[in-house]
Amino acid sequence: EYYDEYSHTGDPQLDFEYERQPYTMPENVKNFLLNFSQAIKEGNLFETQNMYEVTFPQLSDHHFDKTSWPDEQEVAPLVNDDKVFMILYKELYYRHIHARQPGGPKLEQRVNSFLNYCDFFNLILSSQNPVLLELPDIWLWELVDEFVYQFQNFAQYRARLTDKTEEEMEQLLSNNNVWSILCILNVLHSLVDISNIKKQLQAVAEGNDPQAVAGEFGGHSFYKMLGYFSLVGLLRVHSLLGDYYQAIKVLEPIELHKKSPYTHIPACQISTSYYVGFAYMMMRRYSDAIRTFSSILLYIQRTKQLYSMRSYQNDQINKQTDQMYHLLAICLVLHPQYIDESIQQVLREKNYHDSMYKMQCGDLDSFKSFFMFACPRFVSPCPPSSDAPLEDYVKDPLEHQLLVFMDEVRQQKELPIIRSYLKLYTTLPLEKLASFDTKAHEEGISDKELLVHLLCFKHMKNIVWTKGSSGLEGKFQSGSE
Repeated sequence: EYYDEYSHTGDPQLDFEYERQPYTMPENVKNFLLNFSQAIKEGNLFETQNMYEVTFPQLSDHHFDKTSWPDEQEVAPLVNDDKVFMILYKELYYRHIHARQPGGPKLEQRVNSFLNYCDFFNLILSSQNPVLLELPDIWLWELVDEFVYQFQNFAQYRARLTDKTEEEMEQLLSNNNVWSILCILNVLHSLVDISNIKKQLQAVAEGNDPQAVAGEFGGHSFYKMLGYFSLVGLLRVHSLLGDYYQAIKVLEPIELHKKSPYTHIPACQISTSYYVGFAYMMMRRYSDAIRTFSSILLYIQRTKQLYSMRSYQNDQINKQTDQMYHLLAICLVLHPQYIDESIQQVLREKNYHDSMYKMQCGDLDSFKSFFMFACPRFVSPCPPSSDAPLEDYVKDPLEHQLLVFMDEVRQQKELPIIRSYLKLYTTLPLEKLASFDTKAHEEGISDKELLVHLLCFKHMKNIVWTKGSSGLEGKFQSGSE
């Protein structure tokens, strides 16, 4: 079905001739673009979703595995310069470049992708009336997710000054508002506001009709779902910046541990739980983090067959699943508690227990390696200044978050040993505990210092645990095993 008569032959001379001739778009690509634009124009969701999820990836694999799709000058005449379709096509065009182009996108492509997103969001946010556009929810989710990803990717690209030419540095300075954090936050908050999604979620939580508070725009599924996905986008952005309190706060209308009509996109649900769980862990709310990770990992176990056919989603889901098992292992070491047996079984089968044992014995390198593998790729809200030395600043945000995390771990380094002795006795004199603790004995730790460790243990076990719709509110309770 996807035979390409215009492809390379393997003969060097013929291939050289092939490179010299003007590009001719394959017929099946032409037909796809015509049918795709027609389906979107007619609001045919079934056809649009099928072409978006099935045909587009197939054609990408066959014709454009390591190259870009045809540019807009070639596509626009085919679809009669359909403005809306061309914006949507370019969103897929630049997304494909970010995913597959060897060496990553060029600066000009990054800038143009940002400007295209601006065109899309201006189209739907500046209109006095709702734009009559219907897109599959999976596309809306991946559009918002990709928007945040490209911001993250550009921030890392911008922070790497060692591989920039003088011309690139000048271009970056002349485009200093491109992919700025203020633009990203402004877009996501605007989508949340125009959709009235917070009011709708509050109405659902109170058992009321969300349509009554949806407003003119929020009553349309297109705006409502974009608003919901933007809340998750804000969660991710604040997590990437290391603002964990704000990351959880922005999700307050969402009841995280309840199934809702908005949780039908597996990748969205998994991404939400990953960032929420990570934020809880960094806020030292280990019980909430363990509950969040355990809940989503059970969901993944039950529903994996639903998305296993879609390899492009499956790769991302597999990676985040692996990361969440690593984070869960860290949380269980810092705050031991019972979890579902099937999750415990996976931890055993994948040999997490060896690393968990090392962490329990105070091996800081194991904590560090688990954190480095499982944490998000943090970014700085501000690019390096124009007169900054030509160095690589990409790792600075990560190293800062690692420092914060490892400082917390060091404070708890002695606690697993103390915990193991306390589990054996109902009452235990301080002197006897000191005699058991061989490390304390060897290092000459006094009873007073041991008492400090005990108070630290008591403090660390007194944690906030949330129970209700708010992800931030909760009450202190003992985390005793």
